[in-house]
Order: sequence, then structure tokens, then C-alpha cells
Amino acid sequence: MRLPILLLFACAHLGCTSPGSGVRIATYNVALNRPTAGALQAELEAGSPKARAIAAVIAHVDPDVILLQELDRDPDARAAITFRDRYLEPAAPGAAGYPHVFTGPSNTGEPSGHDLDGDGAIGGPGDAFGYGTHTGQYGMALLSRFPIVEGGIRTFRLLRWQDMPGHRMPEGFLDASAHAAMRLSSKSHWDVPVILPDGRILHVLASHPTPPVFDGPEDRNGRRNHDEIRFWADYLTPERATWIVDDQGRRGGLAPDAAFVLLGDLNCDPHDGDALDAPIALLLGHARIQGGILPASEGAAAASAAQGGVNATHRGPARADTSDFDDTRG
Repeated sequence: MRLPILLLFACAHLGCTSPGSGVRIATYNVALNRPTAGALQAELEAGSPKARAIAAVIAHVDPDVILLQELDRDPDARAAITFRDRYLEPAAPGAAGYPHVFTGPSNTGEPSGHDLDGDGAIGGPGDAFGYGTHTGQYGMALLSRFPIVEGGIRTFRLLRWQDMPGHRMPEGFLDASAHAAMRLSSKSHWDVPVILPDGRILHVLASHPTPPVFDGPEDRNGRRNHDEIRFWADYLTPERATWIVDDQGRRGGLAPDAAFVLLGDLNCDPHDGDALDAPIALLLGHARIQGGILPASEGAAAASAAQGGVNATHRGPARADTSDFDDTRG
């Protein structure tokens, strides 16, 4: 089963991301996550064929800014820096490197002290604020050729889910204390400003919402995926962003005249899959987003035709597929 879940959007007035502009931005789920803390770093130091293959793809695409999802995060960003230094830069000798790296904390693997998965016990990956066997598993990293405005970075990892007006939290599934403690972001939401070569500031808005599966009839992951995506629709709409408070205590959303690009593995398809009420439509139809651009490839269409199975029932265009899943899921 192939679905387009890796999606990128640009604001309507941001000419720097238009064809021929000379600035290229990408997002890539590299699946460099490991079940124990430090395992990825050890693998990268020992030599990883998978990391070399990923680096070759990135070098071929040659983005100026790239968001990597599912790259285990450690407090010193060692894994991200090792991947850059030992794999990515050697894969593109002579090309401009990525001197600027941001990899903020993730909710994944951080113990909550509550029974969040409803199994009657406290502890384990399902009871972390974001699913994970260790803190920082499935983390994110932003690599940039352009300077990052460190003092302008906003993160929203600690934002409580219940603080979102009209949230879709499952009713009656969590006890009162867990309901109050539950965070919106399964990893985090980031607003990272970078300085473009012409001096303009570009806000890189990044996230990796939970997949809307791996739960029960309460649909807690589907509901969370919906609201993690809806967060960006509110963030881009000043009158709807008053409830938003970042981890530094600053309130509100993105300025109406700010240039931005919104990207990440959003785990949501506008036509197929298990998402609740197609929340991606909140972004595709947003006045500040260029939702009509459809990345496509001949390889995606060919792979879908070759695999057959559930692909034949999909409503979305196969040429837009960007990810491949087990065909036993609808």
C-alpha cells in the first residue's frame, strides 16, 4: 500500500520556494530510529549501509534546508552531527555543507507518569508523552546551509492538548490527571527562522504527527493526528492562534506577513488511509498555503501498479505516493 504522507507546503507570497528561485527545501523520513538509547550513534560510528544510502539520496536532491524525521535525538545532537559529517558530506564532495543544525527535545519516550494507552499500567513506550522506548526516539533534525536565528526559534513540545479550543481528545478514555497532563505534540512542533541569502527570514514550520493508527475504538491516535495538523492551521491564522503558547512562554501564532514553509511527515492523506476527517484539508485549503502543488513521480505510479492489492482501491493519484506500507492495512 502506497500513500502520500510526506507533504510540503509554502506560503503563497514566498517567491524563494518557487521553481527556478535557487532555494530548495526538503523533508525526509529516514527511519534511523533504534530501540535503545545510543544504539543509532554506535551504528553510525561503526558504519551504516542504510545511512550511506539515505545520504546518497539527499546528496542527489541537494536541498539547502532539510528536515529529517525519525532520527533518534540525543541531548548533544551527536547522531545528527555524525550523520552529517560521516555520511552526508562525504556523499556530496565539493557541495555546500550544512553548518547549521537544530534538533530540539522530543516528547517521544519521555515518561508521563500516567496510563496514557489505557492498558491499566503505568510505564513503557505507550505511556510516554509520545510513543517511544527511550527519550528522543523518532526525533527530528533540521539541517541548513543558511544561518538559523537561534533566539527566534519557537518550540511547542509542552503545549497541553486540552488547551486547544475544540480539541478532539477522546472522552472518558483518560482519567482526569492524565487528561490534564497530555501534550498535543507526539514529537514537537517547531518554528525555526533561517536567514536566506538575500537577507529575508524564512520560518521553517516542522512537525511529525503521530500516525492515526495503532490504537483502539477510542481512536486516540487518529484524534491526536487531527489536532497536531490542525495546530498549524491555527498558528497561521492570527485570530485563531491566541490560545497557543510556546515552550518559552510566548503567546500567539505566525505574523501575517512572515514568509514560511510548512513541512514534515504529517501521516495524513487527503484521499485514503485512516486519518480522522481528513485534517490535511485544513492546510491544503488555507489561504496562506499553496495547496495546489502536487509533487509526483513516475516511479510511484509504477510501484503502485506493480504491487496491486489495496492500491487498486485508492482514490488518490498513485503518482503522488511518497511512502510504502504493508498491504494488509487498508
